[in-house]
Amino acid sequence: MHDFWTSVHHFIDPEKLLKEGGFYVLIFVIFAETGLFFGFFLPGDYLLFLAGMFVATGKLDVNIYVLIFGLIVSAVSGNFTGYWFGKKTGPVLYDRKDTLFFKKRYLKAAEAYYHKQGAFALIMGRFVPIVRTFAPIIAGVVKLDFRKFALYNICGAFLWITSLTLLGYFLGKKFEKEINAYLLYIIVGFMVITTIPLLITFLKKRVHTNEENK
Repeated sequence: MHDFWTSVHHFIDPEKLLKEGGFYVLIFVIFAETGLFFGFFLPGDYLLFLAGMFVATGKLDVNIYVLIFGLIVSAVSGNFTGYWFGKKTGPVLYDRKDTLFFKKRYLKAAEAYYHKQGAFALIMGRFVPIVRTFAPIIAGVVKLDFRKFALYNICGAFLWITSLTLLGYFLGKKFEKEINAYLLYIIVGFMVITTIPLLITFLKKRVHTNEENK
């Protein structure tokens, strides 16, 4: 999982995606990553951070309030879509063969995380790549009470979107002149940060497997 996630980031340029795609492409990316099972490889975390920074430095022509509102709506809608998809077709996913855009082990990893963390998986799981894609699907599969899911969904989307977007925005405002010189380091830093949870999960799984084989 870790190797795949790292390799994918080499083919995705968040800065280029924002500059060429703009606000509406950003909205779609966030929706896809939080609601469509094939969107797990998309770089949501630092796209949000860069979006806030680009608004602050004038590279993205949209009001910060419009940006945050649009992203929250997109993230909430994405999770509702994932929940509906899981509720309708969830059992079929476990019999689905692996493809380029679907790996059964990611679904099982997200399910284990969901059962272990509960509501935490839907709220703070927003900050964990892959989990934020599959957690709402798992919630649909296990038929979590819809009102509870809606509450967790909205709270998680609000925390995820506002924290990362406003962090980028205020840093962009405060260090507007210096930010371009360090943009590459910032992107690499977010790549490392978003990879850490996956690396920890990977290492725990390896240790658990080695212990079982002894």
